[in-house]
Amino acid sequence: MPSEPKHIVASFEADLKKLRDMIAAMGGLVERAVADAATALLDRNPDLAARVIELDAKIDAEEHAIEQFAVRLLALRQPVADDLRHVIQALKIITDLERIGDYAANIAKRSIVINQVASSFTLSGLGQMALLVQQNLKSSIDTIGEASPEKAVAVWRADQAVDDLYNTIFRELITYMMEDPRNITPCTHLLFIAKNLERIGDHTTNMAELTYYAITGENLPDFRPKGDHTSAYIHNVDA
Repeated sequence: MPSEPKHIVASFEADLKKLRDMIAAMGGLVERAVADAATALLDRNPDLAARVIELDAKIDAEEHAIEQFAVRLLALRQPVADDLRHVIQALKIITDLERIGDYAANIAKRSIVINQVASSFTLSGLGQMALLVQQNLKSSIDTIGEASPEKAVAVWRADQAVDDLYNTIFRELITYMMEDPRNITPCTHLLFIAKNLERIGDHTTNMAELTYYAITGENLPDFRPKGDHTSAYIHNVDA
């Protein structure tokens, strides 16, 4: 089978680079949303929270633009093997990024409510959890551009620490709610915020798994370290 002309190959490589650049730009917006949502919560800054909520529409628009570009690549270039994996990876990763943007917006919305409720609870645990999530998210996005399977595995494994911290926060907040019914309202919002951060960690791990597959053509094990044991107690955290 004759090889493709060099100018066609070069043009397709340029398209793939553009696709990676678009994902990096969307990833940057999502990183900012998560960081600002955490800051808005910890600093009790409703103005910053409002900006995070507004940013969600821009993240959604970026997802739509990347999806259109990736589908165009599939239709016109008809990639196979490694190239096909990278395009499919892009389509799946932008879905994870969009969901992370939604969770950041949810955290921002609940931080506004928390500001209006008298609360003496320390937010240090949530701050530590947010920092871990941000570090893993940055590493996962960087891994896409660097095409490093080792870094993808590191992100995949790092989710355990996020889950462990989430379980600790969950137990503490449940204890506060049992001790005094007046704690139920603020603690419920804090529980949802913690769960949103935990879900951001899960989507970050999904991205690492997709990147590993795109690079190597192999899947990571079906089982990964997973420390969240609270699913039986808390549901429907997307609102």
